[in-house]
Amino acid sequence: METFEILKVSIVSYVSENELNYFNSSNLVREKGLCNFTPCMANKPYLVGISGGSASGKTSFLKSLRTRFSEDQLCIISQDNYYKLKYNHSLDENGHINFDLPECVDLDAFAEDISRLHHGQSITRHEYLFQHENQQGELLTFHPAPIIVCEGLFIFYYERIFKQFDLKIFISAEEEIALERRLKRDVAERNISEEFVLYQWKNHVLPSYRKYLLPFMAQADLIINNNTHFDTSLQVISDFLASKKNRSESSY
Repeated sequence: METFEILKVSIVSYVSENELNYFNSSNLVREKGLCNFTPCMANKPYLVGISGGSASGKTSFLKSLRTRFSEDQLCIISQDNYYKLKYNHSLDENGHINFDLPECVDLDAFAEDISRLHHGQSITRHEYLFQHENQQGELLTFHPAPIIVCEGLFIFYYERIFKQFDLKIFISAEEEIALERRLKRDVAERNISEEFVLYQWKNHVLPSYRKYLLPFMAQADLIINNNTHFDTSLQVISDFLASKKNRSESSY
């Protein structure tokens, strides 16, 4: 399906009549009469899924989004805290764990917790510690809110999670730019050698992205092209979520 790119946001699927009016006013809709957004029930939170490849900018986008809403207005929950402990993983042909596979993540537990939040229940989860894969971090508590944002590599691939979303956003970046970002992050923040970052990128990250993420990008409602910045996209989506928050807050 042809993708329209306007103001760094692309609509690659359909939107409902309600969302159509909003995105039309922002010049972000292809044409009238298309629909793909799941209708949001008035007495439940508005559930947003944000996916995209490694180092595409999901974390930066979410941090920026977080600053625009209070904790009781927006809840963010990440797939990162659902990685299985190190001893559960198999090794590749060179004896390295490939963390870029769906089976490395407890996606069923993630789906259950998203559903609980969606139905007004608080959940707890131990923080996952990168580079300390056999240890559990502090216990985190997530409370339901009018807007719930779920982030992760495989949330579109796994149907049990995917079908819960009211709005699906895919953050994309060119492979060369994403690799440069990953090198900076992993070498500086996770103390991984540049050589091993490149090994993971070639043998784990790219094959997984092309198999488990890229085929599902066309099922997103919005694509944010984050090669340079996402300021305009962030503003448009923030304004849209604020409108949803106002409609849902009466339930809390």
